[in-house]
Amino acid sequence: MLDLVGRDRRAVLVVLVLHGAAAIAGLAAPWLLGTIVDQVAAGAGVATVDRLAAAIGGCVLVQALLSRYAQYAGHRFGERAVARLREEFIRTTLGLPVGVVERAGSGDLATRSSVDVSTAGTTVRDVVPTIVIASAQLTLLFGAIFLLHPMLGLVALAGLPPIWAASRWYLRRASAAYLAEGAATAELTETLTTTAEGARTVEALRLTDDRIVHGTERIARVWATRRATLALRTVFYTVVEASYPLPIAAVLLVGGFFMSKGLVSLGEVVAAALYLQQAIEPLDRILQWTEQAQRGFASFARVLGVGQVPPEPPGKASAPPGERLVVRGARFSYTDGHDVLHGIDLEVRPGERLAIVGPSGAGKSTLARLLAGIDAPRQGVVSIGGCPVTDLDPAERRRRIALVTQEHHVFIGSVRDNLSFAAPDASDEQMRAALVAVGADWYAELPHGLDTELGDGARQLGAADAQQLALARLVLADPHTLILDEATAALDPTTARRTERALAAVLTGRTVIAIAHRLNTAHDADRVAVMENGRITELGSHDELIRADGAYASLWRSWHS
Repeated sequence: MLDLVGRDRRAVLVVLVLHGAAAIAGLAAPWLLGTIVDQVAAGAGVATVDRLAAAIGGCVLVQALLSRYAQYAGHRFGERAVARLREEFIRTTLGLPVGVVERAGSGDLATRSSVDVSTAGTTVRDVVPTIVIASAQLTLLFGAIFLLHPMLGLVALAGLPPIWAASRWYLRRASAAYLAEGAATAELTETLTTTAEGARTVEALRLTDDRIVHGTERIARVWATRRATLALRTVFYTVVEASYPLPIAAVLLVGGFFMSKGLVSLGEVVAAALYLQQAIEPLDRILQWTEQAQRGFASFARVLGVGQVPPEPPGKASAPPGERLVVRGARFSYTDGHDVLHGIDLEVRPGERLAIVGPSGAGKSTLARLLAGIDAPRQGVVSIGGCPVTDLDPAERRRRIALVTQEHHVFIGSVRDNLSFAAPDASDEQMRAALVAVGADWYAELPHGLDTELGDGARQLGAADAQQLALARLVLADPHTLILDEATAALDPTTARRTERALAAVLTGRTVIAIAHRLNTAHDADRVAVMENGRITELGSHDELIRADGAYASLWRSWHS
């Protein structure tokens, strides 16, 4: 947070000077009112009172103008700081390893990038300046009381001990409570997001009741954490509000005694009481914003927590083109002690088409992630041209090895915007050719061609169209090695077959590794690897494996039965 503030020191200085000047202007009115009381008691005329009253009005006007421009400057500074915070969060998130982002979950990242960034932004824009400025105002106000009379100043401090005790009690508990509330909110967002995204699966598997129970549990946790923070605020605010009248009553009582002894004048007692009344507003702002500050610092910790994850390393080497992709003794586990791959050995020749088949849960997609360098094996190595894939520079690795899954995202923007992610310098002709190559017939029906807007509030693409758009991006990216993990699963069999053949023609000479449930893909491949229980149990051409009459032959017969 100090870094955000420090980048705009001039704006911060302007805000502090304006608010400081406004606070000083605000000190004049109680003192002038006390002076009026003393002048009237001494028999002063109406002209004197009028002059002092006009001075009060002038001071109030000056204070209002200074406060207005201080708030304006403060909000401009705050919005710039929030914009920088959002940009840095996105930049940091995009620099994280893909596996880390996936494990975090879309709900957690959505909460951090929206709710937490917004809350942290409010803290930078409003909370911190308010607390700093209000603290300065309180210092000036109590200093003014001490200048009226030191004893009145000491009496004015009577309400601070209970406020200090309540604040200390609150602050020791609030940080953990608000972090727990933020985590619970993120879990609820994750639950709602995944349920909405998988609505068809939930309905097909009749999991509606289970998801309702799951969501209800998350709502209960959010409710419990919010009750905990509410309980803290209830105690805190009750003690604080009860402490406000104490110093005013004490100053009036003790001031009356001092006045009877001739130690202070009536005007000084009135001024002191007005200063204390005026101090309630900045003190109230500090205490109210203290609660918001706890939320803000908790949110700030969650936003900065993304930056604590080591970014994807820049890479130590580059692989020569055309070299083999080799897996030796690869073991991998998502949780400790539970390997899902058990000593995988595999060589993929340059330009080869390899199909990986097997039952669900055999480890096919996990192996694809290792081949693409998204995850590193727990033991063993995955290398290309003798260089570990995870040691490649991330940018080069993405250019050389592309992983396309059945989960595709359509970005809000035009068709051209969606395609240019893969090849920013691609011409319109190249983009159209890529769409044609993957059989995206729907492109011809778009009202504005490549300029047609996609996403919310514009044209919505179905799952099959979105997959073809992703495959067109792949054609434009033109990687050396292509890994297709059920990349045509959303297409009907006829369209999928046509798309696969079109891709094969376009990607001639490229290494293609296809995770396949449709065995037609395996039939067309140069070699087929059969995976069972995290191991490769068979490897050979389609004809060789049929003659071997093993697991693949059984799958082939089941496919055609």
